Amino acid sequence: MIEESFLEGDSVIHRLDPRAKVITAVAFSIVVALSDRFVALLPSFLIALSFVFLAGLSLKRVCLRLLMVNLMILMIWLSLPFTINGETLFSLGPLTATREGICRAAVLTVKSNAIILTLMAFIATMPVFTLGRALMYFHIPEKIVYLLSFTYRYIHVIHMEYSRLVNAIKIRGFDPRNNLHTYRTFAYIVGMLLLKSYERANRVRTAMLCRGFRGKFYDLNEFSFRALDWMVMFTSLFAILGIGILQWTRIID
Repeated sequence: MIEESFLEGDSVIHRLDPRAKVITAVAFSIVVALSDRFVALLPSFLIALSFVFLAGLSLKRVCLRLLMVNLMILMIWLSLPFTINGETLFSLGPLTATREGICRAAVLTVKSNAIILTLMAFIATMPVFTLGRALMYFHIPEKIVYLLSFTYRYIHVIHMEYSRLVNAIKIRGFDPRNNLHTYRTFAYIVGMLLLKSYERANRVRTAMLCRGFRGKFYDLNEFSFRALDWMVMFTSLFAILGIGILQWTRIID
């Protein structure tokens, strides 16, 4: 199964009702995504950090995941400062970096990290199937929820099948190189993965129909809001409201 390293824990956020987690994470992400002033983004980043500490997540694992995200953001820093017109700060040969470009890259960096930290604190601390059940309460189409669940469930199956195919060709002496034979071999692997995925999908569908599946999953466990859920959710929403006030008013310039 895909590693779920943040599921284990008994923190306040771990004990929250999944619907409260979804509401808080979505509201925070929307407000931060629409913000573009540092006076709002810097507090949002600190709030996101507080969510992580409140969830008691491993800082090592959090930093590793942020590293992967920021490696992609690095591409923005390598291009955006040199492609937006504005006040020149410095030049690297024919390239000219502008203040506006650097500010835009910095805004995207803070914004992305704040959202990722919040998603790790609220969404990554519950199983995907629990997330799917919570989404149904907000009238997300069931087919989308089932697609999410099945995709998550069978990604590792496809990965295991890929590993078996790679091991099989290695046993037969395959040595990947920059030539046509290598490209053709990997094309065959991709084709076999698609074929095996199609065959497995048919087998799974048949097995589900044999067990009486009629397009709906039933669950005997019900969600329930407690005092802790209301308190944490409303406290978080007030903090999110504060971010919105800092963004869309001129209380602080």
